[in-house]
Amino acid sequence: MTTAKTRRPLSALRAFLAQEAAGGYVLMAAAALALVVANSPLAGAYFGALHVELGADWGPVHLRHSAHHWINDGLMALFFLLVGLEIKREVLDGQLSRRSQILLPATAALGGVVAPALIFLAFNGADPATRAGWAIPSATDIAFALGVLALLGSRAPTSLKIFLTAIAIIDDLAAIVIIALFYTAELHLAALGAAGALLLALLALNRLKVMALWPYLIVGLLLWYFVLQSGIHATLAGVALAMFIPLRRSPATPDADSPLHRLEHGLHRPVAFLVVPLFGFANAGLSFAGLTLAAVISPLPLGIALGLFLGKQLGVFLTAWALIRLKLADMPRGAGWMQLYGVSLLCGIGFTMSLFIGNLAFAEPMLIDETKIGVLIGSLVSALAGSLVFLAGRKPAPDADQDMDDEAAGSQPPA
Repeated sequence: MTTAKTRRPLSALRAFLAQEAAGGYVLMAAAALALVVANSPLAGAYFGALHVELGADWGPVHLRHSAHHWINDGLMALFFLLVGLEIKREVLDGQLSRRSQILLPATAALGGVVAPALIFLAFNGADPATRAGWAIPSATDIAFALGVLALLGSRAPTSLKIFLTAIAIIDDLAAIVIIALFYTAELHLAALGAAGALLLALLALNRLKVMALWPYLIVGLLLWYFVLQSGIHATLAGVALAMFIPLRRSPATPDADSPLHRLEHGLHRPVAFLVVPLFGFANAGLSFAGLTLAAVISPLPLGIALGLFLGKQLGVFLTAWALIRLKLADMPRGAGWMQLYGVSLLCGIGFTMSLFIGNLAFAEPMLIDETKIGVLIGSLVSALAGSLVFLAGRKPAPDADQDMDDEAAGSQPPA
């Protein structure tokens, strides 16, 4: 006899996780392709294309930049807009909306930011040329990590995927704050003032309960331009815009039709399957010509790699272990200590945000290449080690994931 449980469709939560994982596969392929192309006869064309100037200047409006700059400062603003929307939704309506839900991943995420920075500074703190990269190993790549978890199938219960997603979202929030505070260039007050006026315009739209998206997007585009000119990194305009997109519906509008849900739903596929893979392809290309062991184990790549591999697992696992042992938080449902440790290892996959911060921290091509070495090694070793831990451990109870679906069925589904 068919029960209600067996008839239950795939939950919106599972669909969200599956889409993130699929984006992770595309990102992996884009990064691998960049490495292949950068070490092939096409290397000259690849690196040359990244420096092609695109755009134009119209009087005082300067919009002529390299293709690489457009990807990192232009398209990635859409990535940060999506991150901002996800953070706002999760804090107000989702997995981070209650203390019981947020305590474990928030504390683990904090440990996973501090420990990698300390390990990095242990190798680079005395060198003024490289210590600016202390935040590079601080963030987890949600798509990449969920892609690895998805490959492990039933060995990773849904509760751990939610836990990993929450850590990655909080990591992204920490990275946004770090970029704003520590990676801001010289400020231009006129452009900053114009950006401030546009933020007030967004606030007015929000307070007037404007439900159409186009006014927010037009103001957001102008905000991006003035933030770009102000000296603050332009991608932060995407986060700022997200904070003003209304989440609460109007009385006549269903939840799923709120402006935030509509925009998040519209952005998710283009960002996951185009923007982030294009960023990965443009930034992961590393020529191995002349690469020596001495370069691989020099302080910058070694500090990044160990920050990701050792710092993340220690920071995430030890803080989670302490909270659970002190009975301040519960173990994720259906998981054991080995699986929690495996997820802590996967938090060391820091590809997208790590490369992004590396581009902000350093201007010299040699230091950027060393950053790529450290990020690639640290992320790859973390992915392999985490996968081995899951493969060596026990499978979760067969009803654990169904319990998570039952719980998710009564919660606000992701857009």
